[in-house]
Amino acid sequence: MEPTVEQHFDGKSPHVREIYDTVLAACGEFGYLAEDPKKTSIHLNRNSAFAGVKTQVNSLVLTLKSAEDIPSERISNRLQASARRWYCYVKVSSAEEVDGELLAWLKNSYDLSG
Repeated sequence: MEPTVEQHFDGKSPHVREIYDTVLAACGEFGYLAEDPKKTSIHLNRNSAFAGVKTQVNSLVLTLKSAEDIPSERISNRLQASARRWYCYVKVSSAEEVDGELLAWLKNSYDLSG
């Protein structure tokens, strides 16, 4: 059976869904996007995945593409996949953290997935 978006929120705090819905609405302003639920995360796709969403009990962890490292304390982990591709991980614990800085990173990731 294919995983569903809803299954990722089973047993999670209700505000985790609020964070996800805030991210989804903001990214929808960029243009076309599709939700692609996987076994362990939800991919947000343009032509390819521009964000990975891993639900936790009280937060989300977003994985973003970037052409360079993002020098911010908000980045909890980073992986350099190639000379011009980084994957940066951001823990988001409230909808208020979906701010201009995070949205700029998401937009950059969206543009890279075009």
